Amino acid sequence: MTKGPMIVLLSNRSWLSLLAVVGFLLCGRVSAQAQQFSADLVTLKDDGALAPAGRLRVSSDKVRIETPELADGFFVIDGAKPAAFFVRPAARQFMDARQSSRLTRMFVQVDPDDPCRQWEAMAKVAGVADQGSNQGNWRCERIGEETIDGNGTIAYRAVLAPNRELFGWIDPARKFPLRIKTEDGAVIAAQNVRDEPQPAQMFEIPSGFRKFDPEALIQRIKQSDVWVANGKDSQNPHP
Repeated sequence: MTKGPMIVLLSNRSWLSLLAVVGFLLCGRVSAQAQQFSADLVTLKDDGALAPAGRLRVSSDKVRIETPELADGFFVIDGAKPAAFFVRPAARQFMDARQSSRLTRMFVQVDPDDPCRQWEAMAKVAGVADQGSNQGNWRCERIGEETIDGNGTIAYRAVLAPNRELFGWIDPARKFPLRIKTEDGAVIAAQNVRDEPQPAQMFEIPSGFRKFDPEALIQRIKQSDVWVANGKDSQNPHP
């Protein structure tokens, strides 16, 4: 006797369970895709006016930031390493971002339950935090929740040191700050957030670009004949 295909009829309860599993998987996929987005950066003034501060693109723990102050290049941040660089395409160069922009220290992917850990790590990369091996000197206190441009956020007060603090509003779905109030009271926000795929090359330093090291250049100049000659001239001023 030839056996035909077996047809299994699911009960209503089984169908509901199956739909629940499918829904859970789809939500997880959407959540993962939501880690890729772009937004406009603006500075909020005291009178409520907005001033353009740049543009950012995010793909998981990688961020690209463009600012009007440094229009000849862009910042790329890798929160996993952590590292931050400024890239100048016209010169085919890149360099450590260091303290060239505070945006690279604040607008990075964070743990929604403890954003201070990543903020402190990026501050160390920039050279504005204790460079010791101990991590955890910064402390974040959850102070509430707020909806910003239709996005739910968790508000934090970050204590950096005695008499030093900043405030951050974290979107837990994107694991990213949508608003920062800096130590000096400036408020910078990510607005017009658009969940959309981001090309991988937007977060990469193009091959063939050389790293520019200002400190190494200074050391080479100090060892050059020009520096020695200038030093002698300064020791023997003309009458």
